[in-house]
Formats: sequence, C-alpha cells, structure tokens
Amino acid sequence: MAIQLTTYTDYALRALLYVGSLPDGERTQVKDIASVYNISLNHLQKVIHDLGRKGVLHTIRGKHGGIALAHKPVDINIGKLVRELEDVQLVECFRDNNNCLISNSCKLKEALAKAQHAFFQVLDQYSLADFLENKADLYALFKIAGQEEPLTP
Repeated sequence: MAIQLTTYTDYALRALLYVGSLPDGERTQVKDIASVYNISLNHLQKVIHDLGRKGVLHTIRGKHGGIALAHKPVDINIGKLVRELEDVQLVECFRDNNNCLISNSCKLKEALAKAQHAFFQVLDQYSLADFLENKADLYALFKIAGQEEPLTP
C-alpha cells in the first residue's frame, strides 16, 4: 500500500515552499505560484484560500495585496499541517461510520494505526524552516522557472 498525499496537500506544501522562499516582506500572487509549478490556477486558489482561513497564510486583496506567510517558518509544523489537510482515516475501520464486518477482530487496524502514527511522528519533527535552509537556492530556481514558458497551456 502506497501512502500518498492528495494533490491538495501537495499543492499546499509547494505553495508554502514558494512563499517561504521569498525575501522578507515580499508578497506573491497565486498566479505566480501556479505558473512556476505549472499547476491549475483554480485548484491552487482553493488551496491558498484554505491556508488563509487556517491562518497559515496572510492573503491580502487589492492593488498592493498578495500572499505572505502568517507565521515564521519555524512555527509552521509540517505534521500538524498535513493532518489538517488530509483525511487521516486510512481505512474504513478508522472512521466513525465503520461498517466493516471484521473490524472488532481484525489485527490489520492496529498495524495500520502504528504505521500512520510513525508517518506523522516523522513529519512532526519538521517545520517549514527545515525545508527552507536553502532558501536562496529555492528563490533563484523559482525566479528562473517563472521566466520560462509553461510546459502546457
């Protein structure tokens, strides 16, 4: 079984890397992030809106608006964020509306719960700052990518 994050969470993490790589005080636009990653603007707008509602990003409308981190990168815990964005109930027996016939006797649930716990235990050790240690390199790569033509329309 492959543990795979949703596209939604993937876009959220990538957006945070982009915004976090910006020089202090600089803001960006959703369209700039979508262009650099060559991803759906509409989908990314929903992600950014959600990150704004969750207090992870400042989203400022208007002529001088844009997107910026709402907290220092060291204060944005990756495990906590992924938990907030993902459905962490891997299988039916983790859900409140569990209808699995063997749920009460199945040992698989315990193993999957341990695996999920280990997954989040690792992510909990990281903040956004850990992934921005090479902030200048990321910023330079994003600037280069922003000047190139998108791969698809």
